[in-house]
Amino acid sequence: MSDIVACICEHEDGKIVPATLEALGFATELASLTSRKIVSVVIGEGALDTATYLNQLSGLPSLAVNVAAMRAYNSEAYKAAARHAIGLLGSDYVCVPGTTQGFDFAPGLAARLGMPCISNVEGILERNNGPVFVRSVFNGKILAELSLDGQGLVIVQPGRFRFEKNNSSCESWVKQVSFDYEPVRTRVLSTEFSEAADSSLSDASVIIAAGRGIRRKENLELIKRVAQLFSRSAVAGSRPLCDDGWLPFSRQVGQTGATVAPELYMACGISGAQQHLAGMRGSKLVVAINLDAHAPIFLEADIGIIEDLEEFLKNFCEAAPRS
Repeated sequence: MSDIVACICEHEDGKIVPATLEALGFATELASLTSRKIVSVVIGEGALDTATYLNQLSGLPSLAVNVAAMRAYNSEAYKAAARHAIGLLGSDYVCVPGTTQGFDFAPGLAARLGMPCISNVEGILERNNGPVFVRSVFNGKILAELSLDGQGLVIVQPGRFRFEKNNSSCESWVKQVSFDYEPVRTRVLSTEFSEAADSSLSDASVIIAAGRGIRRKENLELIKRVAQLFSRSAVAGSRPLCDDGWLPFSRQVGQTGATVAPELYMACGISGAQQHLAGMRGSKLVVAINLDAHAPIFLEADIGIIEDLEEFLKNFCEAAPRS
């Protein structure tokens, strides 16, 4: 049995992705329950600088896997480098941030390591026979408890864990290894960045978010009318709504969209899939409006309203004074 929990840490242009620290928070809990140590793994060209920064930020040992000529993410090379790193560490538990990149490489990495893989883990419990991992199933209506037989790869749901640096923790070191790998099946032709997410989402103190429960695209006008009742407000949407083209992707809130933390988040016709909740859990006050009394969004809401959306919002607009 290995005494190391490896956490593969995502970074962009040398900056640590926030979901990485959340994965480290999960790894801290797992290490505590299983009497293991944590080693963060940073992969890519020039990984040493990022690993050093992460070491200073977290106080945890960091392994930098320098992959020449992999400035841009390449799934094939990344999985090969990660497998090499896990082999060097001998880790039997591997943690991966639940980002788009994490979901891209993690299942394939688990297969190469011969490990089971649990995705969207949002909790961890202590049991007599070892740790139990908690995740939502059936669109968030049921919490499942899953166990691993002493080893496995865990994809950590963003927004569920916090990392706090422990200056009294054990050894702290930074090591670098070089890994030469030339992708055979894939290559990056170019990298294009979409327009930055609408700054109004991050600046807004009030966000009115729409989901498929608004039923018709025309009802977006009603959502906008509600937003106009508040100062510093913005309109947002769930991924299905953006996939349908009703709102631009710059307005998407969720795991693959923007992460927001407004004073008020009003979820209109949003069921509450974990991928969406990951983007709005930092909201100070959450109001959910949905006809489905069993919608998982109500588990996160401070105020739940089970009403016909159109009728309620029309009455709200008529009765609410402008702020």
